[in-house]
Amino acid sequence: MSQTATPAEELLLVTDELDQVEEQIEQLLARQHQLQAHKEQLLRITEADRRAPRADWHGTFTWDADVQQTLQDTFSLQAFRPLQREVINASMQGRDVLCLLPSGGGKSLCYQLPALVGGGVTLVVSPLLSLIQDQVHGLRLLGIPAISLTSLTPKEEVAEVYKQIDNDKELRLLYATPERVVSAKRFMSKLEKLYKAGRLARIAIDEAHCCSQWGNDFRPDYKKLGVLKQQFPDVPILALTATATDRVCDDLRTILRIEGCESFRSSINRPNLFYEVRQKASTAAQVTADIVSWIQANYASGESGIVYCLTRKDCETLTGELQAAGLACGFYHADMDPHQREHIHQQWSAGTLQVIVATIAFGMGINKVDVRFVIHHSLSKSLENLYQESGRAGRDLKPAHCLLFYRFSDVLRQAAIVAYEANWQPNLYSVMRYASALSTCRRVIVGRHFGEAPAECSAMCDCCARGAPVVKKDVTGAAVAVVDALASLPTADKRATLLQLIDRWRASKVPAEAKAAKAMSRDENERLIAQLVYEDYLQMDFGFTAYATNAYLKASPKAAQLTAGKKTVYMECVEVQADEAAGQHAQRSAGEVIELASSEDEDFQPATKRGRS
Repeated sequence: MSQTATPAEELLLVTDELDQVEEQIEQLLARQHQLQAHKEQLLRITEADRRAPRADWHGTFTWDADVQQTLQDTFSLQAFRPLQREVINASMQGRDVLCLLPSGGGKSLCYQLPALVGGGVTLVVSPLLSLIQDQVHGLRLLGIPAISLTSLTPKEEVAEVYKQIDNDKELRLLYATPERVVSAKRFMSKLEKLYKAGRLARIAIDEAHCCSQWGNDFRPDYKKLGVLKQQFPDVPILALTATATDRVCDDLRTILRIEGCESFRSSINRPNLFYEVRQKASTAAQVTADIVSWIQANYASGESGIVYCLTRKDCETLTGELQAAGLACGFYHADMDPHQREHIHQQWSAGTLQVIVATIAFGMGINKVDVRFVIHHSLSKSLENLYQESGRAGRDLKPAHCLLFYRFSDVLRQAAIVAYEANWQPNLYSVMRYASALSTCRRVIVGRHFGEAPAECSAMCDCCARGAPVVKKDVTGAAVAVVDALASLPTADKRATLLQLIDRWRASKVPAEAKAAKAMSRDENERLIAQLVYEDYLQMDFGFTAYATNAYLKASPKAAQLTAGKKTVYMECVEVQADEAAGQHAQRSAGEVIELASSEDEDFQPATKRGRS
């Protein structure tokens, strides 16, 4: 420091140096926090390795004979499905396990069978009441001691359940919702007692993707389940899911504190399922008629199926319409009386009802193996949800059909519901990509989403089974007219609902634009607008009232490139021969969804190059 510096100048220098020191301290504290967290992870991994050494999970173990005998005698199965045996071995060895098996891959057996062979109590954390009811009911029919504590457990039964946890040495499976685990102090105290007595054998966390905010069904209470490893460090955790990307898997390992876990991942491909998307009619009555005619044409013998709807009101309305058409069906949603809901579930499981019409409150983990079809009346909120819901079909590995009725207006309707959720847009756009595909194998789309190599389709989706060629035409002029229609709105926000936008476009004051719009059907107008949203020329905007959330469309900054002539938009369509049109309309063309692709779309393949993956 200069001897000639004034006190004011020295003050500035000292202040600058203090700022630098404080910044260094903050960096060191942040690094200390990172190192401490990493140290704790390594300690958990080291302790897990000491407690339960890694092994060749394909090898032989002392419990092999008991496991095989229980598989045959109790579950009436002769062989394991892929990875089941390895997961069971790792769990029984005492390892933490992350298990990703496809819907219908037999995840529940991975904790039910060890619970019988190994003794003690297995805690099963599950997010859905229908799943818990279904599994407890099924286990009791097999003579397996199982109980549950959920919001549906009558108050007069809760004390009896707690007494059974304390005293019933034969108890093997205890089911609970995550809310019960993290919020009920008395329940946690019972788990503590089991743990200290050496009776808490393992903890199975089903639908584990719900832990992650990057997952499709994030549940806040799931994120708190890390308390289980904190409170019961010696108890192995088995985390199971059918739908998780790599990012979600990394997240849930950290949340559940199972960083050193054994990971088992099977292909998500279900080769026995036929995937199909059909154009959804513009009127509710016609949609119902299409569903009725499809079921009656394909499953007149009464084979079981599920129809998924977006809202509880949709479930009740559609059920009444299907019943009026002669189908034996009932509805299922979260607002029903619990006993009525369970009664409908049991009727459907027993085959008294052919069809159950449900919201997503029904389905995950339902152990009915002979579901021959799953119909989506409306679009799911993510590709993970669609995959899981469709996965209720064909769990017996026999052929089954997964049918989605799709139109873009359902995307906007779904967006208005999920707009409050984290990552709603990429989740919704992923399922929109699937639904709007025409030349790309649907299995390829699903596999790519989950980070898998394309699976062999063998013409088991409508895109690969379709015989008619796919052609494309330049619709850039029409796309520009859509953007111009928004720009011509008198309001300052320049936004419109889908119907308002189509009407504005078809009534354009530019004769050529109006003529081009009317040369297409209104359905084709809607499909073009859908792709403009997907390609980010248009974007969604929301208006909020005291009673509803409304979805609007407006031009994005990228739209300027389109109107400046720097982008090109194509429409794909199926070329149907004139003499085939009548027959195709009833069976297939009603199901074709127009896929649009910009010239830069890497996924676009000309029809001449489209293979049957």
